[in-house]
Amino acid sequence: MKNKWNLPLQYKIIILVCGVSILCLLVTNFFIQKNVEQTTIDHIEEKAKTVSKTAAINPIFIDGLSGKLSGDTIQSYAEQVRKSAGVPFLVVLDMNGIRLSHPLPDKIGKKYAGGDAGEVFQGKEHISIATGTLGRSLRYFTPVYNPDGKQIGAILVGVLLDDVERKVWKSTKVILFSMLLGVAVGLVCAVVFSRKVKNILFGMEPVEIANLLEQRSAVLEYAREGVIAVNQYCEITLVNQEADRLIKSVGFECDPIGMKMEEIFPQFQLNLLMATGKKLLDKEYSFRGLVVMANIVPIYVNSEITGAVATFRDKTEIRQLAEQLTGARLYADALRSQTHEFMNKLHVILGLAQMKIYDQLTVYVKQISSSFQTEEGFLTSRIKDPVIAGFIIGKASFAREQGAVLTMTENSYFPRQKSNEFVQEIVTILGNLIDNSIESLKGCKEKKVEVELLTGQNDELMIKVSDTGMGMSQEVEDQIFERGFSTKGNNRGIGMSLVLEAVKKLNGKISILSEPGKGTILQVEMMVAGEEN
Repeated sequence: MKNKWNLPLQYKIIILVCGVSILCLLVTNFFIQKNVEQTTIDHIEEKAKTVSKTAAINPIFIDGLSGKLSGDTIQSYAEQVRKSAGVPFLVVLDMNGIRLSHPLPDKIGKKYAGGDAGEVFQGKEHISIATGTLGRSLRYFTPVYNPDGKQIGAILVGVLLDDVERKVWKSTKVILFSMLLGVAVGLVCAVVFSRKVKNILFGMEPVEIANLLEQRSAVLEYAREGVIAVNQYCEITLVNQEADRLIKSVGFECDPIGMKMEEIFPQFQLNLLMATGKKLLDKEYSFRGLVVMANIVPIYVNSEITGAVATFRDKTEIRQLAEQLTGARLYADALRSQTHEFMNKLHVILGLAQMKIYDQLTVYVKQISSSFQTEEGFLTSRIKDPVIAGFIIGKASFAREQGAVLTMTENSYFPRQKSNEFVQEIVTILGNLIDNSIESLKGCKEKKVEVELLTGQNDELMIKVSDTGMGMSQEVEDQIFERGFSTKGNNRGIGMSLVLEAVKKLNGKISILSEPGKGTILQVEMMVAGEEN
């Protein structure tokens, strides 16, 4: 069931922008309001202080508190000062706390009842906030002294805090209006921006885009065709799994992303395609022994070429050749050689039996049995995996057919394997290494191939194939693993590249030690887990 709160992206953007705008404006309004309130209070406090201190040194108030002036004179003058200063009230108090002036005449002659005037009669100026007869107010008290320095009373100047709140509210209304205006502007911008984003995304939601991207990525990765995309500068921006495999098959091990297409497939002529916009369909290209059938088309955005896509498939006979050189084919060839050799032995036995030469027949059978015990018997006792053991026995028979001797070192050991796939990879490696060694013996007086299989305590496996053949030059060593490279003629050069692929697949490494005219040692090292120790 679709979540009812799963809003479209456009509404999410509008809500987000408006929410952020309102939050920012509310926070700004809060701090501005606090600042205005504090500034206003500071201002009226300073004003009350100034008026109070000025009145405290006024001669008329000093004379009035000294008894030289009548109460009416003090009240009249106090009101004049209050009105001219613009303060709500100014009260003159004698040392007994009796009011000599007040904005409300009926309060004159009565004792000050605020309860916050105590300090001023001790000669201390101070400020307080309290609720009095005129309401809640800020009050500033200043002592009054006669010319002799004796305190004779006090001046109280107050400002009603209701007036402060009115001033703050007046400022706040301006701020609120600005905030509403800001929200309105933010809303308009959010709507415009969300529509722009929606158009850029072709009206799709992020979830839809993610699903579409996953689908297209899956299509690209599992397509049988190699797919490479480039930008307007012919730089590779996308390579699918099949294209990556084909690129690596011609010797490019580095990541192709960011490389120029001409560095890998110069025959594609992308510069010409970018200039003309002409599609290249069903074109055949050859590179490093790899033949592909390719289609290359430009990518248009707003009627401008912004890149190109190349799709291609392998057209060579590599797959057929690889099948001939895989473990199954190699194993079948080895068994064929072994069968051929065994048939020859059966023919000898049959002939001796028909001729009734039983003494020689007995000797011959014993020789065959002894040969099995010394060769095949030894091999099967050290090589526990029957596929590998049978394969090496067959290869030994094949070597004898070629006039060579294939032996295995006495310290060799290979356990039975759990993975048939791993065994087939070992057959591929062994078969091609042995075949190469046997072929290198042509024209040599001494024709020997030695195989060594060692499995260590930590499951490390070493495969070593040594021969007394012609050896290799440094130039040949540098190219021996390149697909298509061979010193033996056309339609060759696949076996050693398959060996390298198998070694890499098993996370191993391979090394060569060769000397022209003396022979070659090929060594493979990897990790393996067998069923037996």
